[in-house]
Amino acid sequence: MSDQDYPLPPATFEFLVLSLRTQTEMYLGLMSSGEKDRPEPDFRIARHSIDLLAMLQDKTRGNITLEEQRLIENTVTELRFRFVQAMQQHQANPPAPSEPAKSGRTSDLMEEKPEGSAGS
Repeated sequence: MSDQDYPLPPATFEFLVLSLRTQTEMYLGLMSSGEKDRPEPDFRIARHSIDLLAMLQDKTRGNITLEEQRLIENTVTELRFRFVQAMQQHQANPPAPSEPAKSGRTSDLMEEKPEGSAGS
């Protein structure tokens, strides 16, 4: 099957916001096919994606429809909330010592380090 066999969605503001939202959810480790496949969250990239959406929200204020404004406001608010939840869950259940963290760079986002973690 080639890339031309199926139609692509239209390039809309809604599609852009939903694409960034999905990517952010992946970086937060919220999307997986099962517990075994669950990737380690990358909080640094997730925060950057949320910041991109917030910048987009600021830059488009007054230039988009009410429906689009609600979409981006709700998306940014929900992702910020999920970021905090994922961070708290990750701190409560750190990876086992034999499993190295894939991102390994969340210490700059955490106010307090979990017990037993070494400084970089």
